[in-house]
Parts: sequence; C-alpha cells; structure tokens
Amino acid sequence: MSTPPTTDGALLLRALRHLTPTLPLLTEIGRRFDDAGHELALVGGPVRDAFLGRSSPDLDLTTSARPEQIEAVLAGWADSTWDVGREFGTIGARRGPDTLEITTYRADAYEPDSRKPVVAFGDNLEDDLVRRDFTVNAMALRLPEMVFVDPYDGLADLAAGRLRTPTTPEISFGDDPLRMMRAARFAAQLGLVPAPEVLAAMEGMASRLSIVSAERVRDELVKLLLADDPRAGLEIMVDTGLADEVLPELPALRLEVDEHHRHKDVYEHSLTVLQQAIDLEDGPAGRPDQADEDRVPGPDLVLRLAALLHDIGKPATRRFEPGGGVSFHHHELVGARMARTRLRALRFDKETVKAVSRLVELHLRFHGYGDGEWTDAAVRRYVTDAGPLLGRLHRLTRSDSTTRNRRKAARLAAAYDDLERRIERLRAEEELRAVRPDLDGHQIGQVLGIPPGPVLGQAYQHLLAVRLDQGPLGEEAARAELLRWWAEQPESADVPEPEDG
Repeated sequence: MSTPPTTDGALLLRALRHLTPTLPLLTEIGRRFDDAGHELALVGGPVRDAFLGRSSPDLDLTTSARPEQIEAVLAGWADSTWDVGREFGTIGARRGPDTLEITTYRADAYEPDSRKPVVAFGDNLEDDLVRRDFTVNAMALRLPEMVFVDPYDGLADLAAGRLRTPTTPEISFGDDPLRMMRAARFAAQLGLVPAPEVLAAMEGMASRLSIVSAERVRDELVKLLLADDPRAGLEIMVDTGLADEVLPELPALRLEVDEHHRHKDVYEHSLTVLQQAIDLEDGPAGRPDQADEDRVPGPDLVLRLAALLHDIGKPATRRFEPGGGVSFHHHELVGARMARTRLRALRFDKETVKAVSRLVELHLRFHGYGDGEWTDAAVRRYVTDAGPLLGRLHRLTRSDSTTRNRRKAARLAAAYDDLERRIERLRAEEELRAVRPDLDGHQIGQVLGIPPGPVLGQAYQHLLAVRLDQGPLGEEAARAELLRWWAEQPESADVPEPEDG
C-alpha cells in the first residue's frame, strides 16, 4: 500500500481528484435524494480506495430512505434497477457505465448460532458507520455537498497502515464473523496491519467462523489469494487460528523440525512456493517466445491454490527412515485427494477442483528429468497428462525449487529449460497439443469390424500409447499395428473377425 499524504486536507483533495470522473453523477443523485427529503452518502470501499488512489468497480452508497423509497427516487433516472438484496435494504442501479448499490442505514448482527444476519434499519449515518467492519471502511462523503464524515478516525488509521474496528473487535466480529477473514484479506490486499486488539479478538473468536456459509468463506479466501501479497494474509489466518477453521491443511504443514534439520519447514516452503509462482505469472501480453496456450495471466487462482496446497499430503506421508532420513512417499497423490476434498467442502466449482488437484498430483513428475535422459515418449506423456494445465505446471514446478544451494537451483532451472525446449521442438514437429492416434474411432471400428464400446476404446488407447511412444506412424502403419495388436487379444465369440486387407 502506498502511504498517503499526512494531512487530512491533502488526503481529501487527493480523494476528490480521484473521484472526479464520477463527481457529476454523485452530485446529481445526491440532489435527487435531498430533494426527496432523504440523506445519501458515498461510503465504505469507494471512499477508502479514493484516498489510496485506487479504483473501485462499484459505487456503494447509504441512505436514510427505505428500499421502496430508494426505488421511487431512482425511477426515471436510472437506466435500470434491481434487487441486490431487498431484505438487507439494498437496491442496485445502473446509470450509463456506472453501477451503484444503495443501502438503507442499517445495523445487522448474527444470532449466536445463525448463519444469516438479522437486519434492522437505522435512521442516521453515524449509527450506520459504527456497524461497519473497520474504521477505514467507516468513512463517508455526504452528498451532494461532499462533506467528509469520519467519526472513528479511519483516515488516521489508513495513513498509519493500521486496521481497527469502529466498536470493540468482539462486537464487530460477533456481528459478522467473516470480518475476521476480511482483516486477513486487507493485510494481503492493502498492506494494513491489524491492531493488537483485533488480532487478539480473532484468535479468541476464530471458531465463530463455523456459522458462516462455505460459499462466503470461499469468496473471501479467493479475494485474499488474488491479492498482491497473499502471504501476509495467510500468515495472519494461521497465527490467529482462522486457518484451522477454513483451511486446516495449511497450519498442519508446520511440522516440527528435529534438531538435525533433516527436512525443510514445509509451511514456510509452501508460502515461498506461492510467492514464487505469483512472480512467474504473466502480464497481459505474455513473453514473446511463449505459446499462447502456455500463458498464465495473473492473478491466476488455480496456480495460486495449487502452489499453496501442493505439499499438503506431506504430514500424512512423513516417515523417518533408518539412518536419519525423512521421506514423504506418494505425498503428491495423497495431497491431490486432500485438495479435492477441501476445495469441494469450500464449494469451489468442479473445474477449479479438478485443475488444482491435478496440478498437485503432477507437481513431482519432473523430478528425475535431470538425472536420466527422458525419451521423447516421456516428454509427450508429460505434455499429454498436463493437457491445458501445462503452462501452470511449468510455473508450479519451477516455483517448487526453494533450495538455498545456488548450484542446485541453477541445475534444476537449466534442466527445466531443457525440458521446455524439447516440448517446443516436439510441438513444432508433431503438433503435440492435440496428440491423437493415427486412426480415429470410426476408422478403428471399420478395420476391426466392431461397434463402439469398451473393446473399441481399448484399441484406441493402444494406438494412442503407440503414438506417444513412437510419434506419428501414418494410417497404413497404424492399421498394421492395430491388426497386430488385435491378433494378440484373447478370442471372444462375441467379437467379429476384422475385415480383410
């Protein structure tokens, strides 16, 4: 986070300059509400971000008007309106390119064992602001006059890079336990450091996250992971116990390190891998020498999740070997299953679950490449198994090297450089991106005289394996190989003889 100027006046001028493109809109809608006898203020994230010189995608406003009164004021002015959440007092609107969310002053709180907040509408701005999550989000600009309202010193906290709550943290987090995760997210996103009393409340109330829906927890975790510095937020989650409730596999990586330091700190290693993977994400244009399908524009959620979770199978597979060694045999397979289970519990979509677990499963595949020459068949299988995840697998594998031994690090990097060069050579020679047998399923069926089904599928897989091992055969050679394979299959009365030459 860039530190803003130190004076309130300079900060306010900076914020107003940043809001200049929307000031006519804000003034206009402020006058409409004022003429109708209602208060209106720009509040929360857009105000905070204006002071930081950041852009907010939406304009969040709060008002004394009730939802039906909001709709009446917007009628004939907004291009469209919709119910974002009428039960929570929120009406959405669009005017030209701008999107607004207008919410009635409110105070909401969770019942002790409820997943949903109980909503009560309020009647003044100050009472609304005190129920906001953090002081930096409890600043407002009254419209249309642009009067800055900051009853809880959010501006001073923003300038100091400090995260506090308007009321006591216990009350704030009791109102909505997800705010504890939001504190970690703001550390990752904005560089704000939670105050000691905030951290203490998070530690004492971490178990309250259990009443929050998995979908809301997932969405907050995603925002954290896609931030500029997710490590800062993840460390807060682990240190306060939030991760024990949300992502227990992460703190479980803090394996005790024996006196001889026979293995790395897996937790620290995983956070380093995450940061290194982020550093390898591409900008919009990618690299000039890079194939389009291998680009990974950042921030990339799948890559970041895979980097964070790639070693979560280690605690379950750790073995102390004779002679003092430590092994984690098959931790990539165990980790893939664990990643799949955790991401499903957090209600991630099927494609994300599948992609992340596959990357965890494949992250060790490269090991051994530098020790012995891989055949072209092995390279083809590496690419085929990775499929559309190859670009992410490249970055995950490179990021997994956290050794301080410069010579070893250089050797691993050079080996992977060599593998990527071979992949590109084979791609150019064989269009490796779409490796298929030289005969398609219809042709196989014609040659063998069999209908679609499991037998035809076995024949297809055989020709695919031959294609991966030997490269392109051509149709005639593939037909001969198919017939050779067919002749070796056990006889079956239900399978017809293949057609003659």
